[in-house]
Amino acid sequence: MTHALRVLVFLLLTLALPVTGFGADKKPVVAVLATGGTIAGGAESDTATIGYKAAVFGVDKLLAAVPSLGRVADIRAEQVFQLASENMTPAHWLVLGKRVNQALKDPDVAGVVITHGTDTLEETAYFLNLTVRSDKPVVITGSMRPATAISADGPINLFNAVCLAASPEARGKGVFILMNDTIFAARDTTKTNTFRTDTFAAPDTGPLGVMQLGRPLFHRLPVRAHTVSTEFDIATLTSLPQVEILYGYAGSHPAQVTGALATGARGIVNAGTGNGSLPDASKQAFAGASAKGVVVVRASRTGSGVVTRNGEVDDDALGFVAAGNLTAQKARVLLALALTVTADRARIQKMFDTY
Repeated sequence: MTHALRVLVFLLLTLALPVTGFGADKKPVVAVLATGGTIAGGAESDTATIGYKAAVFGVDKLLAAVPSLGRVADIRAEQVFQLASENMTPAHWLVLGKRVNQALKDPDVAGVVITHGTDTLEETAYFLNLTVRSDKPVVITGSMRPATAISADGPINLFNAVCLAASPEARGKGVFILMNDTIFAARDTTKTNTFRTDTFAAPDTGPLGVMQLGRPLFHRLPVRAHTVSTEFDIATLTSLPQVEILYGYAGSHPAQVTGALATGARGIVNAGTGNGSLPDASKQAFAGASAKGVVVVRASRTGSGVVTRNGEVDDDALGFVAAGNLTAQKARVLLALALTVTADRARIQKMFDTY
């Protein structure tokens, strides 16, 4: 048999078999919840990858662009929101989180895929990682190029996301971010570039694995507690506590803290320089906020590395919490949820060490 013939036989066999490994007589059910974003975006030109309008196509259009999904799973599609992800809010998270939990209660549903804009995708993913009450796979995906682009990455990302959500191998591993053929843990992953398709990365830990021919190949597992192992229950929540993020810089002014308190913030995350450093000019303002009962979390603006407790600041004396290696935006998510359970600083620090 010639090499070309062997390749042809392999391709025909691949097309003839379900890519997820389920029997041909029964495909898994995957719920696809759409929220808008670039993956649903459109532009006037097929070469335009900037200057497009996000969230113009509905979920039916997204699915129609990937006809091979019919070989992978039976899809239950729903348009939950239709927005650009810079407009995503904690109120949207609560609606989405409750909808995900409801979908996963159905014994026929193998997993959930969420399509989402990439600007705040990592925050939504981490929120779900802390609040999903099931070990079934939840996969959040998007695209860096609009659906109208000749090199749109949305269809292959959606295909891989459905394959991952349908795979029994994905159970019990928390919420995934699936982009650019790469499987990431929701906790560890951040957007690192404004336009490249390989924008998502996990700087401290690396990805969990990759997708190959519609199958997940895992290289490692997440070790932090997630989903069914957390203490957060959003079933009856109607809002989340206000938490503000401040940014450290040379000459940063204590008036930032005053402004955050004026919003009614119950928590403040400071994206400090280096190891979460606080300048002397601002330290007393943060200490004053802490003394008033506002929970202050020290994070870092660097994008990777661990903010060490009592490393740059006497956290014990001032009542601060160290964010570990969570980015400021993810520390905000965790702090908001923590404040629905407790205001005790020691207990909140334990949550940051656990999740």
